[in-house]
Amino acid sequence: MSYSAHETAVVDPGCEIGAGTKIWHFSHIMPGCKIGERCNIGQNVVVSPDVILGNNVKIQNNVSIYTGVECEDDVFLGPSCVFTNVINPRSAVARKDEYRKTIVKKGASIGANATIVCGHNIGAYAFIGAGAVVTKEVPDYALVVGNPARHMGWMSRNGHKLVFDADGFATCPETNERYQIKDKAVTFLGE
Repeated sequence: MSYSAHETAVVDPGCEIGAGTKIWHFSHIMPGCKIGERCNIGQNVVVSPDVILGNNVKIQNNVSIYTGVECEDDVFLGPSCVFTNVINPRSAVARKDEYRKTIVKKGASIGANATIVCGHNIGAYAFIGAGAVVTKEVPDYALVVGNPARHMGWMSRNGHKLVFDADGFATCPETNERYQIKDKAVTFLGE
């Protein structure tokens, strides 16, 4: 086995789990999941059938990731965040054929206790604030907070709020990487 799972974790047959991945206490990895390399799946996490997680995905404690969710490489899921997969759930009405897909793109971070309503993708390197309720698409590099989540700014790849000058350029204070904003979209320019 090229991954490690705590003795209290349940890993169902039929999962693909990459090398170096760690699965902690009381987590349940359900059939058909594809989990990349070097992921860290915290305590009491549920990964439902057919969920896809890229490489180096970090999932904190008490997170529920339901069928229809895909997280690309380097995604961070904060404690107790949750995804939905049906827009109008009812206990007495089976809607498994109505699951809506949600993609969390490369490098995005979702804060503690945030809720991602199904069918709304999270852009690359976006930052979802703690407790936010996402009810619409989130663009690349966007910072959103609140209920419902509102756009409050832009973030660098390293998680710093970007301040754009009059010409539409910004620099990450940690890495000196450059960004440009044009037509309400941010582009990474490099160093």
